[in-house]
Amino acid sequence: MAIETDFLVIGGGIAGLSFALNAAKHGTVAVLMKRDKSESASFNAQGGIASVMGKDDSFDEHIRDTIKAGAGLCHEDIVELTIKDGPTRIQELIDLGVKFTKREAPDLSEVEYDLGREGGHSRRRILHADDLTGREIIRALLDAAEAEDNISIFEHHIAIDLITMAKIFRSDTTLTAPKGQPNICLGAYVLNIPSREIHTFLSRATILATGGTGKVYIYTSNPDTATGDGIAMAYRAGAPVANMEFIQFHPTCLFHPQAKSFLISEAVRGEGGILRLMDGTAFMEKHHPMKDLAPRDIVTRAIDHELKKGGDEHVCLDVTHLDPNFIKERFPNIYQKCLGFGIDITVQPIPVVPAAHYTCGGVLTDSFGETTVKRLYAIGEVACTGLHGANRLASNSLLEALVFSHRAMAKASEDIKEPVHIPSAIPQWNPGWAVDSDEMVVVSQNWDEIRRFMWNYVGVVRSNKRLERVKRRIELLQEEIFEYYWNFTITSDLIELRNIALVADLILLSAMIRKESRGLHYNIDYPLTDNANWKKDTILQK
Repeated sequence: MAIETDFLVIGGGIAGLSFALNAAKHGTVAVLMKRDKSESASFNAQGGIASVMGKDDSFDEHIRDTIKAGAGLCHEDIVELTIKDGPTRIQELIDLGVKFTKREAPDLSEVEYDLGREGGHSRRRILHADDLTGREIIRALLDAAEAEDNISIFEHHIAIDLITMAKIFRSDTTLTAPKGQPNICLGAYVLNIPSREIHTFLSRATILATGGTGKVYIYTSNPDTATGDGIAMAYRAGAPVANMEFIQFHPTCLFHPQAKSFLISEAVRGEGGILRLMDGTAFMEKHHPMKDLAPRDIVTRAIDHELKKGGDEHVCLDVTHLDPNFIKERFPNIYQKCLGFGIDITVQPIPVVPAAHYTCGGVLTDSFGETTVKRLYAIGEVACTGLHGANRLASNSLLEALVFSHRAMAKASEDIKEPVHIPSAIPQWNPGWAVDSDEMVVVSQNWDEIRRFMWNYVGVVRSNKRLERVKRRIELLQEEIFEYYWNFTITSDLIELRNIALVADLILLSAMIRKESRGLHYNIDYPLTDNANWKKDTILQK
C-alpha cells in the first residue's frame, strides 16, 4: 500500500510537531510516531527552554555560555542564529497556548516569567512549566496538530528505511540514473506495528525528527523510543553523520530499582541542590569553581570518579536545606514521583547516578536542517547542526528543535514546488523468503549485550584498551543481526536492534578516531585537549 503526502515527518516530539504545524500551511503532512503520542524525549523534558527573556540577560551572554560549554566545536554562526531566533519561536509557543510558569515581578507591578538557571548558564534564562515543560509543550502542539485538516498522525508506525533515488537505481539494473542527478529522498518504508503490514510512504520532503540514541546504553534517561533510528537510516542512505562520540550523560538520574529512566532535572541544582557522597560530604568544589552548577560533563565525570573511588552505588542530591514549600511548588512532579518511591525530598537526599541523556552529534545538516541527500531533513536531537559542539548547554535542545523546525520548513516548502523526475514505479517492500522467528530471545540477548558493552567500554570515561575490546564484539553482533534481519519477518524490535547496533558502531568509531579529550569525550590515554589537531568535527559517511 502506498501513501502519498507532501511532507513526511518521522517522529512526533517537539521538533516533528512544530515542523508539521508550520508545513500544514503549504501542503499535506503525515507524522509517524513509533509509540503513542505521549512517548518521546520531548514529552519527558523537565527543565525547560533556554532563551534570552530576562532584563539582565543578552544574546551575547547566551552565545558565550553556549560556545564555552561546547568546548571549541560549536559553529559560531549556527549558535548566533539559533539564540537570536529564540524569543520569536518562544512567542509562537505562547501564542499557541503553552503556559510557562510565571511569578510576580520584584516591584509587584507586573507578572513575569519565572526563569530558572541550570549548569553552565551565567544568567537565569530557562523558561519552564513547573517541572513538566515538555509535557505542556507537547500538549499544546498536539492539540493544534489534531485540529489541522492537513495533518495525519500515524501512531504505532516505525520507519524501516528511507527510499532514495540511489536505492531505486541500485535495485533495478534496467534503469539508468540521469547523469549528474543528486541522490534524492522520496519517502520511507514503514511498518504498521499492530497489523504487521509494511507500507510505502512517498513524500516530496522527508523530515527526520526521531530523537536520540540513549537506549544504546543500559542506563539512560531516555524513553524506549530513543534507538537512533533516524541516524541509522540516514547513514544507510548515504548521509554523513558527525560528532557521534559526544554522548551527554546526565549526572542525576534517580537511583531506585523501580524508577525506570526517571530524570532529576538539572534545574534542581540550579535552585540550590548540592551533590553529596553517601556520608554527606559535598564534593563538587574539588572538581570545578562553579561547584554544583558546573557543566554537565564536568559534573558527570566528578560523580563517576567519586563512585569508582569510594565504591558506592550512588551519590546524593540534597535539597533538604531549601524551603519545603518552594520545593513542592517548583518541582511538583519530581516531588510526587520520589514520594511514590518512598523518598520525601524535603527531608531526604535524592539517590542519583549518571545516565546516557543526549546525543550531541547526529545527521550532519546545513543551517536549514537539510542533509546531503536532497529533500531529506534532520531536526532536533537526531541532527548535528553545529549548535552543541562537544557538549550541549543545558536546555538548548528544545530551543534548537524549535528554531530548526522553522528553518527546515521554510526551505522544504520551497523545495516541494520543484518537480522531481523519478521512475514511474517505485518498488514495494520485498520481504523475500523471510519467515516468522521462533527465537526472539536472540533479539533480546543481542540488545542486552550491545547496551552493556557500550556502558562498560564507551561510557563516561574511555580508554584505547576499552574501545579496542568492544570493537570486535560489536562487529560480530552486527554480522549476526544482519543475518537474522534478512531471514526473519520484520518486527519493531528487530528494526530497533538493527539500528542500535549500527549507532553503537558509529559512536565507537568516532570515539576511536578522536585522539584527545574534549567536552563529553574523555579518554584517559589522551587526557588533554589538542586544538592543533582535533578542533574539528568527526565525520563518518557510508
